[in-house]
Amino acid sequence: MEFLLSPDIAYVLIVGVAMLMLASIVVPGTGFAEIGLVVCLGLAGYAVYHIGINIWALIVAALSIVPFLFAVRMKNLRLALLGLSMVLLIGGSIFLFVDEKGWPTVNPLLAVIVSIISAGFIWIAVDRVLAIQGSRPSNDLQALIGKVGEARTEIKTDGSVQVGGELWSARSEKPISAGSPVRVIDREGFVIVVEKISK
Repeated sequence: MEFLLSPDIAYVLIVGVAMLMLASIVVPGTGFAEIGLVVCLGLAGYAVYHIGINIWALIVAALSIVPFLFAVRMKNLRLALLGLSMVLLIGGSIFLFVDEKGWPTVNPLLAVIVSIISAGFIWIAVDRVLAIQGSRPSNDLQALIGKVGEARTEIKTDGSVQVGGELWSARSEKPISAGSPVRVIDREGFVIVVEKISK
């Protein structure tokens, strides 16, 4: 475990903790980010316990999550908030391990590479969250209203129709024979209400 006592390794682990924490927020429930977070947190904790850490830099890096969360919700300030999140994370993380004079002991080239990867991850993560929030559900019954389809069975109190390339449970106020063209006029839960289209 001696390799963990290098400031460079400890730095990568701590940034990894931050990235996995953000991944857990963006893609919750998969388990991969959460397991990785626990492992990195344990290893980083071991390194920090033995090396020591600049607590102020840790606070600054931890605060990067605040503008990140606001960036997900505030479209008009997204770029500024993401920029602030990246600056806090990068600036804080570089100064986590310092010498007696207060200069970073992390390899500058490593810090630049990790910072670029971190910034890219933050940008992609927010972009993904916003894309998901803006997309319609795949089974949006409201979007079916007004669409035309075909009765696959006789329809009255129940039946099935083919609409939008999918088979749906349906009902109608008046009997409709199988093979008739129908229009969706309403929905009741996962059942669509249809009417026969007059030829």
